[in-house]
Amino acid sequence: MIADVKKTAEQKMIKSLESLKADLGKVRTGRAHTGILDHVMVDYYGNPTAISQVANITLMDARTIAVQPWEGKMVGAVEKAIRDADLGLNPSSQGNLIRVPMPALTEERRRDLIKLVKTEGENAKVAIRNVRRDANAQLKELLKDKAISEDDERRAQEDIQKLTDKYIAEIDKALVAKEADLMAV
Repeated sequence: MIADVKKTAEQKMIKSLESLKADLGKVRTGRAHTGILDHVMVDYYGNPTAISQVANITLMDARTIAVQPWEGKMVGAVEKAIRDADLGLNPSSQGNLIRVPMPALTEERRRDLIKLVKTEGENAKVAIRNVRRDANAQLKELLKDKAISEDDERRAQEDIQKLTDKYIAEIDKALVAKEADLMAV
């Protein structure tokens, strides 16, 4: 029972960390990469759909992404979705091709991105702490039902706290690496 609680808590913490790393991957540095647009949702006939499901996304050069919708009438919707995605990008369409130039990062924009990264990191830490809280509540429930002893509960809580500390340290490492990446010119 205790092992199940610990295992579940660790799996959820791993997912939180992976989610943070995916979110940090979306925060752009100066170079273009198609992953920036992965989470952009396009209104496709009333349904929010991932941009990769309605368009072909490629790199034109190191600083420009090309987006080519499969349907000509989707150009406006795709362009609007990219603009509204709050990525700081300003797409322009030429016929059926949408060019998404990556603006050079100014010092001010770098600072804004670092604030965003720190916010994402804080959200991930909150998620880890929520997993800890839930696991501790499950342990208290097991103790209340007399399925485990008080000593077992206390030891399990200490183990869960160690897991929490480990994953929060991993989050801090990921944040430091991303900040260094953003500040590199």
